[in-house]
Amino acid sequence: MTSKYLRIFFRTAFLSACVCWAMAASICATAAELFMPDDKLLVDYYFNAMELPPDMELEKRLDADLNADGLTDIAFVARNDESRVLGVLFGFMEEMDMGHSPAGKTALAVDALGPVSLSAPKGVLVVEDLTGGTTAISSTYRYRYDAKSKRMRLIGDDVKLYSRTNAHGWQEISTNRLTGLQIRRSADLNDAGDYVEKPETRGKVPTTPLYIEDAPGPETTLGFDQ
Repeated sequence: MTSKYLRIFFRTAFLSACVCWAMAASICATAAELFMPDDKLLVDYYFNAMELPPDMELEKRLDADLNADGLTDIAFVARNDESRVLGVLFGFMEEMDMGHSPAGKTALAVDALGPVSLSAPKGVLVVEDLTGGTTAISSTYRYRYDAKSKRMRLIGDDVKLYSRTNAHGWQEISTNRLTGLQIRRSADLNDAGDYVEKPETRGKVPTTPLYIEDAPGPETTLGFDQ
C-alpha cells in the first residue's frame, strides 16, 4: 500500500472514530434530557399510576436525583380533604422508552398547618412537616436510596410535640434508624410559665430496614396510638 493510500486509510479511520465518539456523546446528552412531566400530567397520570385516592391535588413537588443514576426523579405530596400522601417516582430511560415509575409512598397527617417542605441534600430526601393545631407536631423525616432493595429507606426522623400557645410542656424524639440510637428530650411548664427541661434519655430501637411504605408516623413514635 502506497503512502498516499495509507494517509487516506488513516484519515478515514480517524474520521470514523470521531463520528463514533460524537454519537456516544450525543447518547449521553440525550440520557440527561429525560422528559419531565408538568404538574398537570403528574396529577392526571402518575397519581393514578400510584393508585392514590381520588380527587387529590398537588401540595408540593421536588425534582432531584434520588437514586444516583444521573436521571431526575420526583418526590411529591398529594392531598385531598381526607388523606395526604408522600410519593416518589424514579426516572428511567431505556432504548425505546423513558418516563417515571412508582418507587413508594406513605401516608402523612391530614391536619397540616402549612405546605410540607421537600429537599434533597446529597440525594437524601428530607421531608419537614408541621401538623396539628394549638398543640402541634413538628417532624423531619430523612430517606435515602437503598441500592440493594432499590427502595427509599428511612434513615432518621425527628419529631416534637409542643404547644404553639405555650400552654403545656414539650417532648422531642430523635431516632437514627441506621444505628438504632433514639434520644428523648422533654420539658414541663411550671407555674411561672417557664419550661423546665428533664434529663435527656437514650435508648435503642431495632435497626431492621424501614422503607418509605413502613415509616412510622410521628404519632406512633410519640406513643399516641399505643
